[in-house]
Amino acid sequence: MMPAPPLAILGAGLVSGVGLTAEESCAAIRCGVNKFDETRFIGSDGNWLVGSEVGLEEPWRGITKLAKMAARAIGECLATAAEQRADAIPVLVCVAEPERAGRFETLPRVLLGGIEEDLGSRLHPHSRVIEQGRVGGAVALLQARRMLAQGRYPRVIVAGVDSFLVGPTLEAYSRDDRLLTRMNSNGFIPGEAAGAVLLAVHQKDLPAHLLCRGLGFAREPAPLGTGQALRAEGLVQAIRAALDEAGLRLEDCDHRIADVSGEQYRFKEAALAITRLLREPKVFFSLWHPADCIGEVGAAALPVMLAVLHAAARKDYLPGPIFLGHLANDDDKRAAFVTQATAVQGLALESAAERSFGVRRRRML
Repeated sequence: MMPAPPLAILGAGLVSGVGLTAEESCAAIRCGVNKFDETRFIGSDGNWLVGSEVGLEEPWRGITKLAKMAARAIGECLATAAEQRADAIPVLVCVAEPERAGRFETLPRVLLGGIEEDLGSRLHPHSRVIEQGRVGGAVALLQARRMLAQGRYPRVIVAGVDSFLVGPTLEAYSRDDRLLTRMNSNGFIPGEAAGAVLLAVHQKDLPAHLLCRGLGFAREPAPLGTGQALRAEGLVQAIRAALDEAGLRLEDCDHRIADVSGEQYRFKEAALAITRLLREPKVFFSLWHPADCIGEVGAAALPVMLAVLHAAARKDYLPGPIFLGHLANDDDKRAAFVTQATAVQGLALESAAERSFGVRRRRML
């Protein structure tokens, strides 16, 4: 398969429980800082549920808060664009899937209007909402790539906003024992966040610290809750497709990043997929998971991950240039992507294995 034209990530915006800008949030995530605290909700065990809440200027709730978080992240992206008018750049906004318990029914219809109100400007007429949960971010990247390839749009913004800190949502996940509590270690901490990334087709004269080189999608025949034997078939296929599109092997990747947030099923699936695909030993191949600091953020997961990678590439603290990322919905949808940090000031980036080998060699000498 011919490698697809890379997408250049030119800027990022991020609103999370640990910061109201990408700079603040990424610095906190890099340091392992979290803001997990008791919420105003009580779990099925009678104790206060712990979550990661975004603290805005006023105690907004519901769609109003989602719109304000999304507008803040999108506005931060627009500030990095040459053309800073909101109506000049299409925005693809990812939200929770319709099947999500407690999702606001009117969310797809009113969210863009709320974002426009907060930005004080109309959005581009080809802006739209994508309702596919965590994998929606990868779907939005694919749609953005197609839009950019048409040549009609020099830039596209992919954004995501989500919140699990909603009464009916927490009630449903608590009833299914999927939240992390004192009595249940096999669960996640609910959070909320909004992220956005500014995209363009990569060109040699375009200053970009991070590229998205490949995307892959698949279906998992044994999703969570079915009781079937998990072999990570869907994630394996999605990763293979992303690597093929990037023209790489798994052994070429230096590190991983994923939307895993605490549940054993998701970590087991990630481990099985790598075990089935990796054919050569690697010195380092660990996993970044921003949910450690901001909780489960659903449809905002991929913009959050790209914002974290963009900050790390820009400030040169990535453990290696090539990252494999993957996402999984509660149902059978799976997605994967491959990013690569570009050389800074003409210097080639070393992989994590090369750095490690160099350190060991110097010690031996």
